[in-house]
Amino acid sequence: MPSLIKYREGYKYQLAQDYQHETDIPGVSIDTSFISLTRSGLLTIKAGYAWDGASGPTYDSKSSMRGSLVHDALYQLMRIYPDMRKFRLYADELLFIICKQDGMNLIRAWIWKKAVNIFGRSSAESNNPILEAP
Repeated sequence: MPSLIKYREGYKYQLAQDYQHETDIPGVSIDTSFISLTRSGLLTIKAGYAWDGASGPTYDSKSSMRGSLVHDALYQLMRIYPDMRKFRLYADELLFIICKQDGMNLIRAWIWKKAVNIFGRSSAESNNPILEAP
């Protein structure tokens, strides 16, 4: 009988090189295989990190990629470390700020922020289940 593989669904993109972003999340020190956050608020997302881009009834664009990357990484930290959930609305605001910086239409960026404010809580609390094949 062949060995089983274990995997997760839902990823479209994979980071080709490390990316760093300054945040206003103070006093937290986290280091995982693909994400680290320093006490000074420096978020590092490491090469190989996979994320799904825009979620919901929308589309991916160049103006959404960096924001969705940072947002997905912060939400992943919330799923792993429940104490991080107090920063959920900040992560949503950061998504809005980054998307605007990257040229997203203000109305579209605002709708995204409101959508994750309203519907994002469950994504900050649950994790993708591990699946097996064959």
